[in-house]
Amino acid sequence: MTNPADTTLYAGVTRDLRKRVYEHKEKLVKAFTKRYNITKLVYYEVCNDIEGAIMREKQIKAGSRQKKIELINSMNIEWRDLYEEL
Repeated sequence: MTNPADTTLYAGVTRDLRKRVYEHKEKLVKAFTKRYNITKLVYYEVCNDIEGAIMREKQIKAGSRQKKIELINSMNIEWRDLYEEL
């Protein structure tokens, strides 16, 4: 996820992506995403199990900003909000 200016990136893991993105959009999560106005879903992956999802989240978080940008661009070159497509 990112903010409206596409300057701050956030990665997380959830069992219910639609619900979790809604919570971030509505500022129901009192954390990093609220502080930095993270409201736009620009990239996501689907995993078969929670362990795999957590491992993938750690890989993404450990990567450089450039790697994250490349992931987003591979799926969403326009960086449009994907929330409504879920």
